[in-house]
Amino acid sequence: MKKSGKINGGRKQDTGRGYKGIFSQPHPQPPLLIPAKAGIRKRGPGGEVITIITPSLNQAAFIERTIESVLGQKGRFHLEYLVIDGGSMDGTTDILTRYGDKIKWISEKDSGQSDALRKGIAMASGGIIGWLNSDDLYLPDTLLKVSDYFNTHPECQWLYGRCRIIDENDREIRKWITSYKNLMMRRFGYRKLLIENYISQPAVFIKRDFLTGTGIMDASLHYTMDYDLWLRLGKAAKPAVINDYLACFRMHRQSKSATNYRRQFREEYETHKKYHRGKILLFLHRLNICKIISIYWIMSILDRIHQVVK
Repeated sequence: MKKSGKINGGRKQDTGRGYKGIFSQPHPQPPLLIPAKAGIRKRGPGGEVITIITPSLNQAAFIERTIESVLGQKGRFHLEYLVIDGGSMDGTTDILTRYGDKIKWISEKDSGQSDALRKGIAMASGGIIGWLNSDDLYLPDTLLKVSDYFNTHPECQWLYGRCRIIDENDREIRKWITSYKNLMMRRFGYRKLLIENYISQPAVFIKRDFLTGTGIMDASLHYTMDYDLWLRLGKAAKPAVINDYLACFRMHRQSKSATNYRRQFREEYETHKKYHRGKILLFLHRLNICKIISIYWIMSILDRIHQVVK
């Protein structure tokens, strides 16, 4: 979960310039897709409509790479791409405008990332939903793999796959963390998830009816809306696991994960308590938080040393 700057959205409401098929209305009445000419509600050849939602705020440095990773997906599905911008003032809307009707987007004040995602889900017409933050990436053929899995396993309600960690320049970093998460995610376990969030958000895909029926993102959460969602989804249905890399999670200095990880883990602990109050699992969760915070502290020291040496 993350991402940079999406905690506070502030700016003038966009008047609708640069996008088609969406009426800009203030939340909580989200913009609606015109049931349209573009055939958005039709199934793709041999597959479901997949809706990808990108919440964004002032991510002009990265969002074009995110967009290209989504629009470059090919396969037997129909792609609906929604960008829910929180009122960026850094040129993001100019980038979005250049894509014409390849993207459906709005730019208006919101109350954070969860709020933006709730708007996107309300607008979505696809049967499968993925959420990709505005500095993360999909890998080639990700949506093809996801579409094929759902088509051949109609009982599957949600799934997740592997995720790489990259830096500002798209270089893979922290491979040892990725290896650890790959080991943890190989088999889903609800008690294991209560102790540690081992599911990488960019590599998660959910059937829309299951998502809306289980309950969408909690708008009061700023850091752990994904963890809260996994716990609800996991209680309702066991996810499938695709042991392929589907996405890349970007670590950079402005990301929420890098700047507010202590708050993130406090919120995560409180989220755990909402669903389970057993003392043993709560203790193990706290122990895991101490472990991760220690690792973050060591990594920050090593990063500073590296900067000085460089």
